[in-house]
Amino acid sequence: MKEINLEVLKDAANRLMFDMSPEEYQTLLEEFSILTKQMETIGKIEGLDEMEPMTFPFPCETSFLREDEPEVALPRDEALKNAGSVQDHQIKLPKVVG
Repeated sequence: MKEINLEVLKDAANRLMFDMSPEEYQTLLEEFSILTKQMETIGKIEGLDEMEPMTFPFPCETSFLREDEPEVALPRDEALKNAGSVQDHQIKLPKVVG
């Protein structure tokens, strides 16, 4: 693993187009030191390479989902009848961005 030092942090910050104060860099360097020690500790667990990676920390039951069964769609006029504003057979919404 690449050593995390002040130069690496400054290079990463430069690539992300921001800078920090010397105190912030020092704090970040200390945090990376703690994180690196934790990763080394986890890496020492016997048989870790034989375990299947988890995608979620808890069992996830999906049996409550309904089966997708095709149904007859609502006619367009019925689907649009409660819309506040309709334009060209579509629901007209207010502009959100820009």
